[in-house]
Amino acid sequence: MAQSILMEVCVDSVESAVNAERGGAGRLELCSSLLEGGLTPSLGLLQVVKQYIKIPVYVMIRPRGGDFLYSDQEVEVMKKDIELMKTQGADGVVVGALTETGRVDADLCMELIAAARPLPLTFHRAFDMAHDPAVALETLISLGFERVLTSGCDSSALEGLPVIKRLIDQAKGRIIVMPGGGITERNLQRVLEGSGAEEFHCSARSSRDSAMKFRNTCVTMGATISAPEYGLKVADVSKVRSLNAIAKNTL
Repeated sequence: MAQSILMEVCVDSVESAVNAERGGAGRLELCSSLLEGGLTPSLGLLQVVKQYIKIPVYVMIRPRGGDFLYSDQEVEVMKKDIELMKTQGADGVVVGALTETGRVDADLCMELIAAARPLPLTFHRAFDMAHDPAVALETLISLGFERVLTSGCDSSALEGLPVIKRLIDQAKGRIIVMPGGGITERNLQRVLEGSGAEEFHCSARSSRDSAMKFRNTCVTMGATISAPEYGLKVADVSKVRSLNAIAKNTL
């Protein structure tokens, strides 16, 4: 196992980014719309986060929720977003794309890698929707991805632990396999000890009530299944610190 275990925290606000760094995160995954699994953040969010944060910020490039089969127009958007994020100081890029048969879309990934160059890339949890994770991992290695984020193709990293362990053994250091998905203080030690992972991914969020005094509870801004209008989820410094301590004690 590594000398230290790196914690990546996914954040969708400046407040969460600051809290994650204060709590000991080693890297941020910056996105919007965590309720949809994370979408491309705004340039404004990246700019302001970079003003406050010293640790590396990897930017999610995902133009919409849903599957990972993209149209030509969506690919245009993704490449343009990468180009713009590079100009605003992104330290890395997080992408993922599949073919209709559930294989890594190597051709599209090569386009995105070229657009991101020289920045390092993480392949996100589109990996968990792939037809064959062992084959998908070899494709990512051949393409030159720095890491892959995975729950072991299951509902959480704890449930997918056997697959994560097999992937780390298969990788043999050629790519970083980073567990993520439902990681909390309750299960982190089991995930790290059971996988041998050197990095992990979490949100470490807690809920807090809105400061709004006047509230119109008859109206929602999104779909029926959406975040509550008068509740916020923010990365919690104490949770980040606790997870970091667990990771250090696991070594």
